[in-house]
Amino acid sequence: MIRWDVSGPYEVVFSTRAGGVSEGPYASLNLGRMTGDDVERVDENRRRLCAAVGTEAPRLALNRQVHSTLVRKATAGGRGQPGDGLWTDVPGLPVLAMTADCLPIALVRANKEAPGAAVLHAGWRGLLGGIVAAGVDALGGRLEACIGPAIGPCCYEVGPDVAEPFTAAWGADVLRGRNLDLWSAAERALRRAGVERVARLDLCTACEPDRFFSHRLTGKPRGVQGVIARVS
Repeated sequence: MIRWDVSGPYEVVFSTRAGGVSEGPYASLNLGRMTGDDVERVDENRRRLCAAVGTEAPRLALNRQVHSTLVRKATAGGRGQPGDGLWTDVPGLPVLAMTADCLPIALVRANKEAPGAAVLHAGWRGLLGGIVAAGVDALGGRLEACIGPAIGPCCYEVGPDVAEPFTAAWGADVLRGRNLDLWSAAERALRRAGVERVARLDLCTACEPDRFFSHRLTGKPRGVQGVIARVS
């Protein structure tokens, strides 16, 4: 697990595939119940992730992710509503976004007197659609962000149907030959939305199959990692 060392009353962790109980293509910290993995093992993996941020799994909130721009206010234990972002200002309520090449993005309010946190699942459709701006607007205030492990410009080849709108939106240099730099596009989206402090892990999920799940590299069956956040 990779902890974002952000100041304030927050716990934010980007998970890897290590430290869980799943087996085979889901080994070992698969967080997705809809991947084909044994659901009891997934639930134990989620319990371990929640413990890593000091909270309990029954309170965990997550969406049914659909590559949208919908960001919801989390409710304790809320599951299954379509959307690709969650935010909370409730202490002890963990929010989770899951990925397997797409971008996991964490947001926190820099104003410690009114703390709040959000997590986003952002693929190329979500980025173009405005998931980042939607997350920033939903959480509100002066924000800091961290872009977690996702497929990098080393590995993410795209066609002109994706490349052209990205270069139009974020500049020609987000395309490196035929490969798209999602990390830089996300950073520019965050800054355009008003986030001044943006951290990047720049870890490619396709380059490190022993550490991360990657849909582009392996296809299915495979697990998912994610980002979990809570207000302390």
